Amino acid sequence: MKKNKHELGKNDEPENGSMASDLKEMEELGKQMDKLRTNEELKEDKKQPDPVQYKERDK
Repeated sequence: MKKNKHELGKNDEPENGSMASDLKEMEELGKQMDKLRTNEELKEDKKQPDPVQYKERDK
């Protein structure tokens, strides 16, 4: 099985945690984030957005 250059093996650990390893990867992640849909857009498509991680009163 061929590994993607960003894939890690079962026992491998990333060199610097889970952060982007270079500027090109960071730019790609930024493009992906720009394309993310809002909760309202997901609801319009009859899809369920991610659950709330915390509530204001829990802060």
